[in-house]
Amino acid sequence: MAPPSSYMAIVTMALLVLLLGSSTAQLSTNYYCKSCPKLFPTVKSAVQSAIVKEARMGASLLRLFFHDCFVNGCDGSILLDDTSSFIGEKNAAPNVNSARGFNVVDDIKSKVEEACPGVVSCADILAITARDSVVILGGPNWDVKLGRRDARTASQAAANNSIPPPTSNLNQLISKFQAVGLSARDLVALAGSHTIGQARCTSFRARIYNETNIDKSFAQTRQSKCPRTSGSGDNNLAPLDLQTPTAFENNYFKNLVNKKGLLHSDQQLFNGGSTDSIVRKYSNSLSNFNADFVAGMIKMGDIKPLTGSNGEIRKNCRRVN
Repeated sequence: MAPPSSYMAIVTMALLVLLLGSSTAQLSTNYYCKSCPKLFPTVKSAVQSAIVKEARMGASLLRLFFHDCFVNGCDGSILLDDTSSFIGEKNAAPNVNSARGFNVVDDIKSKVEEACPGVVSCADILAITARDSVVILGGPNWDVKLGRRDARTASQAAANNSIPPPTSNLNQLISKFQAVGLSARDLVALAGSHTIGQARCTSFRARIYNETNIDKSFAQTRQSKCPRTSGSGDNNLAPLDLQTPTAFENNYFKNLVNKKGLLHSDQQLFNGGSTDSIVRKYSNSLSNFNADFVAGMIKMGDIKPLTGSNGEIRKNCRRVN
């Protein structure tokens, strides 16, 4: 028989494992293996079609997953329309006139429902579409952990408080990521998702006119389609990655090293601070970036999922059952 002290240590360790692992213990890469065997090809085909129609959609779908996970966990809450009992996340500051791809998610959900009715959550569909978007645009592949259930509510206030705005400085970014269990390395790797996609003039106007840690010719190029005056050209778009906005690689980090980050929050990652060395490493090594991006995506997907009897499997991603 183990001595009392050893026994207590074992019990304490077992409790810790239960507490730490409970939220993700039921997530599994083969969760729908038997209940929805056609899930992956069904989703990938729909994502592929959406990206063929509009290459930017890959970045939009990836961003939906980020913005979902950062607000009370990866629970599909970002997809809910407002109701009489709650104001949802779609019109929160980080999402209004910005978050997009909801119709594509609706289309994917309807196809998945045809294949296996009432089985796959909207939260898991977001996780799979994020991975497929990255792969289709040339990025790394990974096995997605699944088994999340859908939230029955959403919170505009939580979205406003949890998602870091493009005006964030480095300490604010690190703090927001740490709040959901992600490290500074995860922050930089996941920010690399800005190797694809576009940003609105309102998100980078202050940077291109007021900041000094920016390449002058780059600033001038961006100014040509983003007038200084607020209210003029607010919705004009610019690529987050100057060279290849629809290819997932490491040019984003090369741009940061050359002071060509579009958003203030982008350039903060390479501005004489603690994350400079990580940016430089990724700018020099696509394989290092890909590996850390995958690790960050898996870690982010583990943020407070609803499992077991919590939440529900929504029939329509826009509303609770």
